[in-house]
Amino acid sequence: MAVAKKAVKSVEKKIVKKAPKVEVKKEVKEVVVAEKVVKTEKVIEEPKVEKVIEAVKEAPEFDKLPSLKDMLEAGMHFGHSIKRRNPRMDDYVYAVKNGVQIFDLVQTRQALSEACNYLIEIIAKGGQVMLVGTKAQAAETIKSEAERLGVAFITNHWVGGLFTNWEQIKTRVDKLVDMKKKFEAGEYKKYTKKEQVLLKREVDRLERMYGGLVSLTGLPKVVVIVDPTREITAMREATHRDIPVVAIVDSNGDPSGIEKVIPANDDALKSVVMLVSTLTAAIEKGLKLANSRK
Repeated sequence: MAVAKKAVKSVEKKIVKKAPKVEVKKEVKEVVVAEKVVKTEKVIEEPKVEKVIEAVKEAPEFDKLPSLKDMLEAGMHFGHSIKRRNPRMDDYVYAVKNGVQIFDLVQTRQALSEACNYLIEIIAKGGQVMLVGTKAQAAETIKSEAERLGVAFITNHWVGGLFTNWEQIKTRVDKLVDMKKKFEAGEYKKYTKKEQVLLKREVDRLERMYGGLVSLTGLPKVVVIVDPTREITAMREATHRDIPVVAIVDSNGDPSGIEKVIPANDDALKSVVMLVSTLTAAIEKGLKLANSRK
C-alpha cells in the first residue's frame, strides 16, 4: 500500500508541473486569435471608397475647389447621350441614366484639383498660359477673367498657325500694338477722314483676331482649352509644338494627348463658368507666387 501511495503522489507532482505549461499554450493561442480579430476589424473599417473620398478632401495646395454639392447643382455630372459617347472617356463615367452618361464627380473633382496644382506649378516658375474657348458658354467668362489677370486668350476664332507659325503671327500682334499706340497719340489725325476710317477698321480687325495675344511674348508653356473637340485645330497645333494642354472634356471628347483631363459637362453655362473660374483662380495664385519670387 505504501508503495502504491508513493506512486500516486509522484504522478500528482508530475501533473502539477505540467499544468502551467498547458495554460501558457492556451494564452498564446488566445493572443493569436485576438490579433486576427483586430486585423479583420481594421480591414472592414477602411473600404476603398472612403480612401478615395479622404484623398479628395485632402486636396493639396489649392483650396478654392467647388464642393461636390456645388458641382452637382451646376449640372457638371451630365455627359452626352450614349449614342455620342467616346469609349476613351468611359473610365470617367459613373453610370448611364435615360440614355445619358453621368460623370463620376469624385473623379472630376480630383482631376480639377490636379489640374489646378499643375497650373500653379508651371505659372509660379514664370511660364505663360493661354485660355482658349470659342463656344458661347465659355467665351465671356474666359475673356473677362483673362483680361483681369492679364493673360493671353482666344475667344472668337482660332487663328490658323498661331503656334506652328508663331514668328509670323507675332508680327501681326506687334502691328496691332503699334497702331493702337499711334491712335492714342493722335498720329493719325494728319490723314483724311476716309483714311482714318480705314485705319480704324484695320485696328478693329486685328483686335478681333489678335487682341487676346498682346500679353504673349512667346509660345505659352501651357494651354487651357474648353471643349477640345470644338477646338481641334488648337489641340493639333499644341501637340505639334509639344505644349501641354489642360482641357475640360465631355463624354464625346477624346482625352488622347491631353496632359490634364477634366471630365465634365462643357455645354451647361453654370458648369463651364464654375470650372473656368476655378482654373483662373489657380492661375491667379500661380501669378502671385511668380511675382513674390522676383
